Amino acid sequence: MTTRVFTDQRCLLHRSPAGYPERSERLEAIVEHLAGEGHEIVDSVAFPEVEERIRLVHEPAYVERLRRAVERGDGLIDSADNPLSEGTYEASVAAVETTLTAAEWVMGGSDRKALAAVRPPGHHAEHGTAMGFCYLNNIAVAAAHLIDKQGLGRVAIFDFDVHHGNGTQHLFEERADVLYVSTHQYPFYPGTGAADERGRGPGEGATVNVPLPAGTGDVGFAAALEAEVLPALAAFAPEVLMLSAGFDAWQNDPVGGMRVTADAYDDWSRRLAGLAAEVCGGRVLSVLEGGYDLTALPRLVDIHLRGLSAATSG
Repeated sequence: MTTRVFTDQRCLLHRSPAGYPERSERLEAIVEHLAGEGHEIVDSVAFPEVEERIRLVHEPAYVERLRRAVERGDGLIDSADNPLSEGTYEASVAAVETTLTAAEWVMGGSDRKALAAVRPPGHHAEHGTAMGFCYLNNIAVAAAHLIDKQGLGRVAIFDFDVHHGNGTQHLFEERADVLYVSTHQYPFYPGTGAADERGRGPGEGATVNVPLPAGTGDVGFAAALEAEVLPALAAFAPEVLMLSAGFDAWQNDPVGGMRVTADAYDDWSRRLAGLAAEVCGGRVLSVLEGGYDLTALPRLVDIHLRGLSAATSG
């Protein structure tokens, strides 16, 4: 089956100043391209009790601080990487709602794969702090919802953005029911993601970081996937595989420093879908994170979705 694409026009309401890599044109270009290529596009709707779901992972005082900062017309929150506009809060909540809707659809049957085509991205957002273009942690809220509200016992998140997902790691690093695996350029922003960061307390061993040097290309990423990522995911045997899908390891991305080609994104996606077919009934939720080459980004996302659709569970 094809991979269903969930999105929401409200995600475009967050506006960035000129020169910011993360801007609404990213999502517009992706959705337009995917629709033109025949992908099934589903418009998200309001998710009941979304604020409660957000508070499963984010400090309530932070959520209120974000909302009030937008209402006041503040220009930034927490860092220069996090500009605010009139629509930032609504867009951020819409991104969470869309991800939650996609997550519930994926869990509604076997061989279900979905992309939450959303922005702002989320994997840098901490419990009480906005970071790196991220305000609310979309994938973390969805993972917590599936565990705490839907009763799942094991959720795996593989983050292949060029930047380490510090927020996602920290939100789950003391939990044994969420496996967080990341390949990322290192050392690089945000400075976290060393190989010896493996979780804490009950979550010891449920964090797997695979730092890679700048300039790593297809061969290096394939080796990391084969040696560390796929074995960790298979051993954990999640009930759903979630992907923090960043496309900024692409060789021409203006923000990253890697040398990954389109063939690699196809290869990763097929292998991840194959693993999901073996361990979790083919259920995969991919959530858009980074990727800032507007010319290549829509095509890379398309390649990713076609790769995910190539495998089915037996």
